[in-house]
Amino acid sequence: MSSTKTIGIIGGGQLGQMMAISAIYMGHKVITLDPASDCPSSRVSEVIAAPYDDVDALRQLADCCDVLTYEFENVDADGLDAVIKDGQLPQGTELLRISQNRIFEKDFLSNKAQVTVAPYKVVTSSLDLEDIDLSKNYVLKTATGGYDGHGQKVITSAEDLEEANALANSAECVLEEFVNFDLEISVIVSGNGKDVTVFPVQENIHRNNILSKTIVPARISDRLADRAKAIAVKIAEQLNLSGTLCVEMFATADDIIVNEIAPRPHNSGHYSIEACDFSQFDTHILGVLGAPLPAINLHEPAVMLNILGQHVEAAERYVTENPSAHLHMYGKLEAKHNRKMGHVTLFSNEPDNVVEFGKGIDF
Repeated sequence: MSSTKTIGIIGGGQLGQMMAISAIYMGHKVITLDPASDCPSSRVSEVIAAPYDDVDALRQLADCCDVLTYEFENVDADGLDAVIKDGQLPQGTELLRISQNRIFEKDFLSNKAQVTVAPYKVVTSSLDLEDIDLSKNYVLKTATGGYDGHGQKVITSAEDLEEANALANSAECVLEEFVNFDLEISVIVSGNGKDVTVFPVQENIHRNNILSKTIVPARISDRLADRAKAIAVKIAEQLNLSGTLCVEMFATADDIIVNEIAPRPHNSGHYSIEACDFSQFDTHILGVLGAPLPAINLHEPAVMLNILGQHVEAAERYVTENPSAHLHMYGKLEAKHNRKMGHVTLFSNEPDNVVEFGKGIDF
């Protein structure tokens, strides 16, 4: 039996592209399903150009691939269930369903995985917001479909309730109390259905709800870092994880609070391509293939900067002036405002001296 596999990836954006590159380096063939025939993955894989919920296209992909995976969570789980053969999607559709719906996700994290989450309540209409204590701050998030700040409303006073009520009446939501935290962090963990391997704890800085800068290792105590890793492993084991998962968390002075999970490689793990001996994409491919997983070693402290559409020219100047920085451009044809176009990774023991795009180097 040949060790070379044909891997089908649902989604041809930058995550799909980087998954495909790892798979190709390992000798595998990749076919991508994406609505755009010129998606980033088209540079490194075959593409079936079709909507993500096109069941016939999903069946075509399944029929010509040994293993399927996905680069983002808004995939049609029912459509996949209709076409996959036994064991063909090692991540399973249950993980998809958990991570597609914040209500399911909160229930899984707090009741099944039994990890600490921010206080929350399920909101099915504006009636559920009538009795909230406005001495506290909240964020209201739609149960499905939100990303990078979309489908969210921060509530800090009665003036915010009109918009919040409209959001609550438009969709099922989760109301979360704001957590007083020191840092936003995340942990990448990969599994092969039996064993797991875990990456260093990452410190994340967001601007306008979009990741701007990741610092590795996170500037927290060893005790909290060990706790964050243990939580990620606990969640992975509860899921019998295959592939890569990102657990986003808040670090307080003495505790770790889980915010959400993403069942795939994650923006905050991109530094691992250069800074670790195996990247989050390598371990994702190994994991979905059920292959043995390596222990992860960080070569040196590193910083990753996101490049958004408005930063492209500044990023090109930056790498000219900093030739030791590793530039990754995703091959997106149009540089839209706030669209993720690429990233830069560089080794640094002084992360505060590595200035984000949009803060001093995006003139």
